[in-house]
Amino acid sequence: MATLAQLRAVISDVNVCTTLEQCVEFLNEIDDGKAFIISSGALGQSLVNDIHSIPKVDAIYIFCGNKTRHELWAKEWPKIRGVFTSIKPICESLKKVAHECDHDSISMSFVPKQTMAEGATGSDLRKLDQLSPTYMYSVIFKDILLEIDDDDEKSMSTLAIYCQKQNIPKKEINEFKDNYHQESAVWWYTKQIFLYGMLNRGLRSLDMEAMTKLGFFIRKLHLQLEQLHQEQSTSFK
Repeated sequence: MATLAQLRAVISDVNVCTTLEQCVEFLNEIDDGKAFIISSGALGQSLVNDIHSIPKVDAIYIFCGNKTRHELWAKEWPKIRGVFTSIKPICESLKKVAHECDHDSISMSFVPKQTMAEGATGSDLRKLDQLSPTYMYSVIFKDILLEIDDDDEKSMSTLAIYCQKQNIPKKEINEFKDNYHQESAVWWYTKQIFLYGMLNRGLRSLDMEAMTKLGFFIRKLHLQLEQLHQEQSTSFK
């Protein structure tokens, strides 16, 4: 239980599989995102052989009691990040890998500001037609979110309840809730807690529930980024 608690402090969505078949089945059912696998040494060699080629598997960790024994075969598989006898270094590596995975999965589409503001014609219209529906939906949803003016305290309580259901560590929830107004939204977004991953995954998968719960934070983040952009634009003129 202590091991699971440490893992959930890094990644909230932790699934326990007790057989090779269960693990493979779970990986095949994942619709979006990447998976990080922690396997025992006893099952590791067979499991890695079955899952290493699955694109959704981003990293594999071998957690065992005999590091020397399992390092011999583990070095043959590129996705294996190492063989460990303690959960702490695995958690430290997972924190970094998960952050990189969230960052790398952010898609970008560039549209001239004038095109969005005044409407598109000719070649600009064709450019808009080439944009993915997901991008267009996200723009519409963002505009709706920015128009809503909810009470921060009420929204924070709603988010805290949602985070608890998502197995976000209580320590992180309380830290954000108690100190939210003491730091900027940009500061919170870049801090290594649940916000960065939850927001990026919500935007990437158009998770309306997550984005709605984070709406008050998204609005504040948007306003601060807009202000920073204006200040930087002015300084370069």
